Amino acid sequence: MDKELLDILACPACKTGVKLESEKIVCTGCGRRYPIKDGIPVMLIDEAELPDGE
Repeated sequence: MDKELLDILACPACKTGVKLESEKIVCTGCGRRYPIKDGIPVMLIDEAELPDGE
């Protein structure tokens, strides 16, 4: 994943920045994990995995 792209992405749920963790984009605020399919981040709330315990 290109660092420049990662720098401009934000979580669509809480508008916080994100980071790359083991082939998923993880929100630094709410903890949602967004998949990357065929090299393209899928930044849809319905596609996100909720953090553990939620």
